[in-house]
Amino acid sequence: MIDYHLHLWPHSESSVWFRLDQIAAYCDEAARHGVNELALTEHSHRFVDVASVVGPFWERFGHEPTSKTMAAYWDFHARNSLEEYVTLAQRAKDEGLPVKIGLEVDYYKDQMGAVSELLAQYPFDVLIGSVHWLGTWHLDDYESEVDLHEWRVRDVDQCWRDYAIAIDELCAANAVDVLAHPDLIKVAGFIASSPGDTWDAMAESAAKADVSMECSSAGWAKPVGEQYPAEGFLDRLVAKGLTFTTASDAHQNERVGERASDLAAMLEARGVHEVASYTGRQRRMIPLRAN
Repeated sequence: MIDYHLHLWPHSESSVWFRLDQIAAYCDEAARHGVNELALTEHSHRFVDVASVVGPFWERFGHEPTSKTMAAYWDFHARNSLEEYVTLAQRAKDEGLPVKIGLEVDYYKDQMGAVSELLAQYPFDVLIGSVHWLGTWHLDDYESEVDLHEWRVRDVDQCWRDYAIAIDELCAANAVDVLAHPDLIKVAGFIASSPGDTWDAMAESAAKADVSMECSSAGWAKPVGEQYPAEGFLDRLVAKGLTFTTASDAHQNERVGERASDLAAMLEARGVHEVASYTGRQRRMIPLRAN
């Protein structure tokens, strides 16, 4: 199996956020769950290189109650070098660890072309795409009272429609190879009255762009308490003939490869027996489960 969604989190408050021993520990933990190929996919917003390209994008949306929160979020996170991150990932590969050089590419409205130009300078194996904010609203930060309040005052159906529009732009930009946690919009437990409409729209966007879809265990640990994608959404993706990766979206060692067998069983129940592996952003299909 594969786990194509792993983050490298800081060990301390120092500026050294990424370490080879952390990657090696990830690989050891993954092997315990039958996972033999991992993609390191730190968020793009953690890098000053990306921040210099997209700039303070929250200022383009006028006054929103979440603007200050987003500005503070970027001030805290955007402090690392993309070159150093890619160099470490390449070193891990060179030392024989079963990893892919990847990045989780966050969505920036009307700026995906510029982001793609930046990332094309690096030897990525796989780029996974995600929508974590709409405008200046960090929709999945349910631990922030400011952002959670937005869920209580906004029209939930419109939020889902806006999310589908963002997914469509992300797909159409040809900026990513995989859609991470594609129905993240459900994370806080606010569900559209007709979620199938959004699922249909996102499935169509993914099919047009021929991106793979992430089947992730991370949702089981979120307030919604459900894997990504939802079973009804997963059925639509399979019907469209889309390919899949599996993932834990792990932010710490103990979560790497979590419930990998459950994800495999979900896919197998729908006749899916291969997953997408990437090298140099080129896809090839490999067995879902290793012999």
